[in-house]
Amino acid sequence: MQTRPGPAVYVAGLVALLLFAGFMALGIWQVERRAWKLQLIEQVAARAHAAPVAPLGPASWGAITANTDAYRRIRLDGTLDNTRETLVRAATALGSGYWVVTPLRTVQGFTVLVNRGYVSPEQRVAHAKPTGPVAITGYLRTTEPGGGFLRSNDPATGKWYSRDVAAIAKARGLSNVAPYFVDADKSGTAAPIGGLTIIAFPNNHLVYMLTWFALAAMTIVAFVVFLRQDMRKRRGVVDI
Repeated sequence: MQTRPGPAVYVAGLVALLLFAGFMALGIWQVERRAWKLQLIEQVAARAHAAPVAPLGPASWGAITANTDAYRRIRLDGTLDNTRETLVRAATALGSGYWVVTPLRTVQGFTVLVNRGYVSPEQRVAHAKPTGPVAITGYLRTTEPGGGFLRSNDPATGKWYSRDVAAIAKARGLSNVAPYFVDADKSGTAAPIGGLTIIAFPNNHLVYMLTWFALAAMTIVAFVVFLRQDMRKRRGVVDI
């Protein structure tokens, strides 16, 4: 009897090889992504717990990235321009409401948008608006262009769903504005309520990695089972 594999085995082998290679590549990619994510978490934690530093000025703006600068502790000294504040839709642990984003003219001579914190819909008008020199500490955050909540920002009607620095600066007629904003720490005011920044990064790469490698192994097992069944049939052996 013929014991050589039939054409179907070669086709199945090719398909299995391609699937195995693909699953292994995806698994290795997840290994690399996990290493990158762990390094990022470590770097962000170091920045977030460091002593506050002066705000990054115009000379550094072109080099600012989320990977290298997000959640850096910043100390701002200057004056708030409460006449140009912007209310941005927010969903927080305290409920739905608004972020109060206010321009701050720094003593260094440039402007930084400050997310002073959360206000409820009832507090959107009646909230603290400090005048005179202020000192604010918080986290550097990178701009959020476009919008959020599946809706685009609409500067013409004053509807904001993300903290888009460039768009807010343009709508408020601001110049020499840093390309980032700062999430302010909690202050003594009842509203806005600062200090609500959540520093968390999803890290499911280990699960994904194990899934892809498991699929690669299952592909080999499935092909071996198929090959053995084909060989048994060609030898005239019938499973009962």
